[in-house]
Amino acid sequence: MSQSTRGAKPALITLATCTVLFVLVAWFVHTYERVARRVDLPPVGEAAWNPLYVLKQALRADGVAVEARPRLDLDIARLGRRDTLVLLDDPRYLDAARASALLDWVARGGHLVVRAPPGEAFGLRESMPLLEALKLEPMPVGGCERFQVRGQPPHVEFCGARRFGLRGAQPVLAWGNLRDGYVYARLARGQGFVDVLADVDFLQNGAAPRPGDDGRGLRAPTHQVLARQVLAPNYGHGTMHLVYATQMPSLWRTLVERGWPVSVPLLLALLAWMALRAQRFGPLQPPPAPARRSLLEHVRASGEHLYRYRREVLLYAAARGAFLARLRRSDPVAAALSGAAQADALARRFDLPAARVARALQTPTGRERREFADRISLLMSMRQRL
Repeated sequence: MSQSTRGAKPALITLATCTVLFVLVAWFVHTYERVARRVDLPPVGEAAWNPLYVLKQALRADGVAVEARPRLDLDIARLGRRDTLVLLDDPRYLDAARASALLDWVARGGHLVVRAPPGEAFGLRESMPLLEALKLEPMPVGGCERFQVRGQPPHVEFCGARRFGLRGAQPVLAWGNLRDGYVYARLARGQGFVDVLADVDFLQNGAAPRPGDDGRGLRAPTHQVLARQVLAPNYGHGTMHLVYATQMPSLWRTLVERGWPVSVPLLLALLAWMALRAQRFGPLQPPPAPARRSLLEHVRASGEHLYRYRREVLLYAAARGAFLARLRRSDPVAAALSGAAQADALARRFDLPAARVARALQTPTGRERREFADRISLLMSMRQRL
């Protein structure tokens, strides 16, 4: 192969690779189309716990001084004459002293925005100093109220909200009627105003969708128009104080709702470990035998225990000692002998081989376990024949 041929081969491989890559890129560009998709992420930071966060940012963008706090912990006497106070929480939590102080501040030129107490507990039996001073009376839960904004589709508000009635008070503005109750009323008090609403979900960041409502909260144009009308009396003159009720979930609820990806595997691992370590339950065992006092059984059990743990010497010594003790009583002469003379005397008396008798009188070693039974049995047989 010439040098020119060897140089042309890498060039052909490179050209073929580039061609394949070009075809793949052209196919991908021709087949697929880039599409932009918007995904709403969950709120983070202050927006996650402040339901009036969007209203706060909108007011700041409009050049209005605004302060937001979770609870009404500010000094009411320090509120400005043209300030606005929005209470998102249930007004029943206000005691008589704070309710009187708020109304005195409204009479000096303040603007108070409150809601009617939600739920079935809204009744005359409860102590509601602020609402009683405004001469409000409870009404049943009503339907929806139509709210049409020019250029927007048909819209409804206050669906399923508890309405209220006015006992002799003359509102400056009102939304509703005497028969079904009111969903909104603006009451003049001194130089200021009190706005009472059946619900304030349109001021919040977002709410659950309802019939005719997109559920976007203050992001909906119709809600922006309604919020601007409610906040109109002192808009742009003083500070907007937004008081929202922050009810943090409990630790256990947070663990159940957000900690299950970790807690469930740990629980399964714990159950598996407990199953492995748990005692296995088999069939029912018979009741233990009652205690017995048989001496023979105790002696036999003691001998088996010694033999199992290689203590045969102790058993042999006991058998040999019992034989020699009886031999001394019945034949003192043979008992006084020792060694081969004693074995020959006993062999002649019992008519046994002398070697077997001599072996029976010798202490066995650990290697002579097979002859242990024969020696013991021979000693017991000779003992019985004495």
